[in-house]
Amino acid sequence: MKILQEFKQFAMRGSVIDLAVGVIIGGAFGKIVSSLVSDILMPPIGLLIGGVNFTDLAIPLKKAVVDASGAVITPAVAINYGNFLQATFDFLIVAWAIFLFIKLINNMHRKKEEPAAPAEPAAPPADIQLLTEIRDLLKEQEKK
Repeated sequence: MKILQEFKQFAMRGSVIDLAVGVIIGGAFGKIVSSLVSDILMPPIGLLIGGVNFTDLAIPLKKAVVDASGAVITPAVAINYGNFLQATFDFLIVAWAIFLFIKLINNMHRKKEEPAAPAEPAAPPADIQLLTEIRDLLKEQEKK
């Protein structure tokens, strides 16, 4: 029973719950950014470089073996560097988006933490001002 209690204490810590929420939101955010990359950014980039679809780029090492009916007996072997390029673009865009998001959050925190401009110190009470003037006058008389 003690192990279950320890696990409950561990799982209910704020940091574990925050991490779980972060993973869930990160997964959803990753899907959004992946869609942004594959559906919005990559088609114009592919068009600019001559209609090339990055996921179709590959270096064939061995062609597929097909029987007379057209069924694939042995699949082709290829280095699919286009998928690698696509994953790299996805990563770079996700990393950039997260960087900008974290930068925005940090800027918001800095604005909250910045202390207000220090107000001018309040003028000393009249009796303190009078005593200060007396002191200054006495210092001047001593110099003479």
